[in-house]
Formats: sequence, C-alpha cells, structure tokens
Amino acid sequence: MPTDLTITLANQPGSLADLGEALGAAGVNIEAIAGFGTGDTGIAHLVVDDADAARTALGAGGIEVTDAHETMSVTLPDEPGALGRYARRLADAGVNIDAAYIGGTDGAGEVELIFVVDDLDRAKNASA
Repeated sequence: MPTDLTITLANQPGSLADLGEALGAAGVNIEAIAGFGTGDTGIAHLVVDDADAARTALGAGGIEVTDAHETMSVTLPDEPGALGRYARRLADAGVNIDAAYIGGTDGAGEVELIFVVDDLDRAKNASA
C-alpha cells in the first residue's frame, strides 16, 4: 500500500538530492512529494510504493524517517469545488486530513488525490 513518509533533512544544497539518489538506487518509486524548508531544517513528505525498502535505503544513507502513514487515493473531477465537496464528506464523517497530494491528472478531466487521514477506515467508508 502506498505510504506517506515524513523525513527531516538539513535545509541545504544536496539534501533532497541525497534522498532521491538513495531511493532511486533502491528502486523505490516516489508517487508524490511535498517539501518545506524553515531555517536550518527541511521537512519532506513522500508517498512511496515500498515503505520498507524506502526506510532501509534512507537509513543506509543516514536519512531518518520520522513518521509513516498508509495513504488512500481518490479520483475527483478536475473542476472548481471538487476538493471542497470531498473534504466536506470526510469532515462530516469526523475524519481529519493530515496531508494531501495531487497524484496526477488523466488529461480527461479527472485528478487523483492522495490523502493521509487520522482514520483510514472511516475515510474509506465516507468515500464509498
């Protein structure tokens, strides 16, 4: 199952390159990524296809994974308001969204969104 990994990096040239090279050498695909730098620290969130291999590869490169969560993905119309309608369904079910990513578009009017939520089962039920 795709997994969101949280990684703390030094906010300096080469940190993201080190992460990408370690995962690439291990054959781990990054399905989505977000990163933010504040001061001397950078936080990266990655959705990977093989969390165990990613943890091993990153650990061997001296890069610590600080958190991990299974993700869920949904396909929504690529139109104004679609995110709001879907997020409202989750909110009404009492589900908190911890992270969200665009997984891609199909070019035919749909977009894949990947979510990290506090209650995966409740979120999947709200999506059905």
